[in-house]
Amino acid sequence: MNRYLNILLLGLIGLNASQTVAKSVSDDSLQKQRIIALAPHIVESLYAIGAGEQIIGTTAHADYPKAAENILRVGNYARLQIEKIIQLKPDVIIAWKTGNPMDDLARLEKYQLKVVYSHPQTLEDVANELIMLGKITGREAVANSVAKKYLLNLQKIKQKYATQNKVRVFYELWSRPLRTVANKAWPQQQIELCGASNPFADAQDDYPSVGLEQVLVTLPQVVIQPGQHSADSPDGLNWLQWQHIPAVKNNFIFHPNADKAHRMTIRMLDEVVVLCEQIDAARQFYQAQS
Repeated sequence: MNRYLNILLLGLIGLNASQTVAKSVSDDSLQKQRIIALAPHIVESLYAIGAGEQIIGTTAHADYPKAAENILRVGNYARLQIEKIIQLKPDVIIAWKTGNPMDDLARLEKYQLKVVYSHPQTLEDVANELIMLGKITGREAVANSVAKKYLLNLQKIKQKYATQNKVRVFYELWSRPLRTVANKAWPQQQIELCGASNPFADAQDDYPSVGLEQVLVTLPQVVIQPGQHSADSPDGLNWLQWQHIPAVKNNFIFHPNADKAHRMTIRMLDEVVVLCEQIDAARQFYQAQS
């Protein structure tokens, strides 16, 4: 293991005090805690470390693994069912700091319920989250092992594409209005990981609205059009209208699975590997043409 990973793993173990649990509490007790997990990525990560059976409540769209579909729903991204959550008497609530209604979370804290926050901001933070969840559930050994493997795989991808020629990519996050990614947005980090460039990377917002004409003049070499169910989703733009665009002319329009790519979990990396390989195929094609 190289020095970078040693430093990174040590840094991930140094978690915020609000995310740690008292060492005097036994692993056995922690493994019996009743958990409400308020986001799909939290549910996935709990299952990844073997703590899925502790979840007694979650929110809409928590559908992986299959067993998660049977967990009681206690709200969605817009509103939480406070009374139902209180009635469930959870030992701990794991909330998504930027994905749950903050006023509802404040109410839960007023009821003296223990709320711990998930706040992944970088691709490396997936490992951070796993280690945090391992501490909460008494599964530190498993969580550390899964986190270490994830970081090793992430580093391999970084090394593979770090010095490759850039490919000009447009990421169609949403079509009406047309919206893309920039700055530190989750998909923007994935684009950079694959060694691609985004003409809108320096926009003020992480998820800026852009005009179609603005996109067309950049002549993207690859278009990424994520879809949850199929490549020909009716919600996406029909790029075949613009045959002069290199991505269209050369059939480099890719459709990653949004459920995987947009969730901050270890499963995300599997989808990014595929996306990077697709972008690299475009890279090799354009290099051969030059």
